[in-house]
Amino acid sequence: MSVTQHAEPAVTAPPASGPGKETDGRTKRRSLALQLLARPEVGVFLGAVAVFVFFLVAAPPVRDGSSMANILYQSSTIGIMALPVALLMIGGEFDLSAGVAVITSALTASMVAFQLSMNVWVGVLVALIVSMAVGLFNGWMLVRTGLPSFLITLGSFLILQGVNLAVTKLVTGNVATDDISDMDGFNQAKKIFASSFDAGGVQVKITIVWWLVFAALATWVLLRTKYGNWIFAVGGNKESARAVGVPVNFTKISLFMLVGFGAWFVGMHQLFSFNTVQSGEGVGQELIYIAAAVIGGCLLTGGSGSAIGPVFGAFMFGMVQQGIVYAGWNPDWFKAFLGVMLLGATLINLWVSRAATRR
Repeated sequence: MSVTQHAEPAVTAPPASGPGKETDGRTKRRSLALQLLARPEVGVFLGAVAVFVFFLVAAPPVRDGSSMANILYQSSTIGIMALPVALLMIGGEFDLSAGVAVITSALTASMVAFQLSMNVWVGVLVALIVSMAVGLFNGWMLVRTGLPSFLITLGSFLILQGVNLAVTKLVTGNVATDDISDMDGFNQAKKIFASSFDAGGVQVKITIVWWLVFAALATWVLLRTKYGNWIFAVGGNKESARAVGVPVNFTKISLFMLVGFGAWFVGMHQLFSFNTVQSGEGVGQELIYIAAAVIGGCLLTGGSGSAIGPVFGAFMFGMVQQGIVYAGWNPDWFKAFLGVMLLGATLINLWVSRAATRR
C-alpha cells in the first residue's frame, strides 16, 4: 500500500513594490526642486532677481536701455576678475593681491610703451608676462612653503602696492602714468579691450561680451574637463586628490596664474579706457572680487561652487552700485548694501545646502 505524499504549497515572495510604493529614503530619487536647490548658484540667482526688481521699482531710470548697459558694464569689470578668483576659491585658496595686480598690469603696459617709446602692444605683452609671473610666484610660494594663501597673497598685496607707487614716481615723476592715446597700436588695442558697439541704439561695452565669453569658458572647464575635476578635488581634500593622481601643485599654481591673467585683462581695459593709470588705485577691489564669488555660492572652505554664480554676484554688485545713483540716494550706502548682500547670500547658501542635504 503506497502512501501518497502531498507537498505543501510554496510560499511566494511578496510582489515588488510598484512605482507608487514608498521606497527607502536613502535610494529615493530627489525631486527636481531639491536638485536645483543643491546647485550653488540658485540662491544668488534668486537674490539677483530680487535686487533687480527692487531697483526697477525704486529707481525708474534703471528701466532705460542705456542705464542697463551701464549697469552691465560695471558688473563686467567686476565679473571678469571674479571668475578666476572664484575658480581659485573652489580650489581652496584666496588671492588678496588681485586688486593691486590689476593696477600693476596697467602701469607696466603704460610705462613700457611710453618711457621706451615702443608700440603699445609691446607694453601689453610685457604686462601679460608680469601678471602671469605674479600669479606664478604666489602659487609657487604656496606649494613650496605650505603657508596659507591668505598670508602669501597679503605679502604680495603689500609688495605690489609699494612697487606701484614707488616705481611710478621714479619713472614718471608723478603718481600717474603719461597719456598713451597718441601712440602706435593704441587704437587697435582699444578695440579689443575697451571699445563699444551699438545694439539697438544703445552703446554696449565690449567687456560685457568678454565677461560672458569667459563665464561660458570657465563653466565648460569646470563641468566638462579633467582640469575642472582637479579643481574640485584639490579644493575638497588635496591629500586625497594627490593620492588618486591629481597633480595638486600644478593645479594650485595654474589657478593663481589664471588670476594673473584676469588681472592683466582688466588692467588693459582700464588703461585703454582712460589712457592713463593712477598708481594708488586697486586697494580694496580684491575684497569685492572675493565677495562676488562668495555671494555666487563659492564656499570659503573650497571644493564647491560654480562659474555662473559669480556672474550673478557681480551683477548684483553692479546693480546696487549704479542703482543707488539712479535712485538719487547717498552713494555712501553702497558698502552697507554690499555687506547686507554678502551676509544674506551666505546665510541663504547655508540654508539651501543644509535643506538639500537633509532631504
